[in-house]
Amino acid sequence: MSRFVRASKYRHVFGQPGKKEYSVENLKVTNSAWDTNYIAASGRYISVNWNASGGGAFAILPLPSPFAPLPSGFPFKIPDIIPLARGHTAPVLDTDWSPFDDSVVASAGEDGKALIWKVDSSAFNGWGTDGWEANDFEPVLRIDVTPRCVGQVVWHPTAQHVLATATGEHTVKLWDLGSPENAKSVLSGHGDSIQCMAFNPSGTLLVTTCRDRKIRLFDARTGGEAVRIAEGHGGVKMSRVVWLGDHDRIATTGFSKMSDCQVSIYEGSSLNNIKTTTINQSSGVMMPFWSDNNILFLGADGNVRYYEYENDLLYPLAEHKSTDPQRGMCFLPRRALNVSECEIARAYKIYGSSVEPIAFIVPRKADSFQSDIYPPAPSSEPALTAGEFFAGKTAPPKLVSLDTGVRSRARKQSRVSLLTRRCDVYSYSGPGLPPDAHTQR
Repeated sequence: MSRFVRASKYRHVFGQPGKKEYSVENLKVTNSAWDTNYIAASGRYISVNWNASGGGAFAILPLPSPFAPLPSGFPFKIPDIIPLARGHTAPVLDTDWSPFDDSVVASAGEDGKALIWKVDSSAFNGWGTDGWEANDFEPVLRIDVTPRCVGQVVWHPTAQHVLATATGEHTVKLWDLGSPENAKSVLSGHGDSIQCMAFNPSGTLLVTTCRDRKIRLFDARTGGEAVRIAEGHGGVKMSRVVWLGDHDRIATTGFSKMSDCQVSIYEGSSLNNIKTTTINQSSGVMMPFWSDNNILFLGADGNVRYYEYENDLLYPLAEHKSTDPQRGMCFLPRRALNVSECEIARAYKIYGSSVEPIAFIVPRKADSFQSDIYPPAPSSEPALTAGEFFAGKTAPPKLVSLDTGVRSRARKQSRVSLLTRRCDVYSYSGPGLPPDAHTQR
C-alpha cells in the first residue's frame, strides 16, 4: 500500500444537511414510475413532481437553504393544499429551470406536451394565513411535442429560449420558444426509450443514453441520426449521462449484466470508452452531477459519493451517508452557492415526503473569498439568441465571478427579446445573481 496521500484541496469536503426546520415537509411526491430526478432547482425556487388528481401537476416552492429557515417566514411544513402548476392533462414526468432566468421553468408530461411557466414572487405572499386562497400557477406557453409522452426536458446551456425534449417516439426535439409551432431539429435513431440526455458546455453536441444500452452522440443543430454510437452498460436498468465540463469527457452511470453499479468515462468526441469502474452492488439508480471544481457527485440509495476527476481517473474523496433512501435529487446552480460558508456544491434530496438541502463544504476558517475553490460559474446571461444558435453560431457559456459578481467579457451580440418575437409568450430577462446567493463579501 502506498505511503503517500494524494494532495487535494477537496480531500476533506463533507456534506452538511440543514436542520429539520430548514427543510420542506408534507410534500405529496408523484407516484409515477418514470425514472427522472423528480426535483429541479434554480437560484430562487425548487420544483417537485406532484401526486395530483385530475391531470398532472408539480409544486413550485421557495428555495430552501441548509444555513437558514425558508424566506419570509414560509412554513417548513407546507399546508395540505398549496398552489400547483397545473396544465398537463396527465402526470408530469420532468421539470427543468432556465439557466438564464431563475423564475422560468419548463415541464414535460405524459400528455405529450411541454409547458413553460413564469413564477411571480408575489404568489407566495400570505401562504397558510387566515383568508389565504391557493391560486394555481398558469403556463405562459404550451408546446405540442408528440402524441406520446415527453419523458425529459432540458434547457440549452448557452442559447436563450432553446429547449430539448425527449419523446416517447424515441426522438429528441429541439425548439425555439419564439416560434414553437415546429421543432427546429429532430434527433432520431434510438432503438428504445431515451433514458437521459445532456448537452456539452457550448450546446453544440447532445449525448443520450437509451434502454437499448447504446450511447449516442448527436450534432444538436443538424439533427438526424447520431454521429457516434457506442456500447453502454450491459444491464437493462436505468443509465444516466453527464458531461464533465470542458474536458471533452462524458460520464455515464448504469449497471453491469450482473447488476453491479458502474460509472464509465468516455471520450466526448469519439465515444471511446476510457475506463469503467464498479462502485457497488446497490439496486438504486446512480444520479451523476458534475461540478466545475472537477468533482463528480453520485447520488444513490440516499448516499452521495463524490470523486475528483484528473487525467481520466476518478479519485474517491468521501461519501455523505444517510439512512433515508432518496426518491430524487438535484443540484443548485453554482452561481447561487453560499461562498461565505465555503460551500462548493449543494444537493436537494427528496426522501419520504420531505426535501432536504445538503451543503458540501470545504472546511476552512477564512474571512476572505477562497478563489482557489471557486472557479467562475456559468452566469445568468445567455451567450447566444435562439436564432443565432440555429443559424450555426457557437459560443462558450458566459461566466461570472462568485466573489465580485462581475461577468466575463463576451462578444457584443444583437439583443432579440422573446416578447418582441412572440408577444403572447413572456418577457424573459435574466435577473443576474439572485439576491440570496451571498456571493459578495
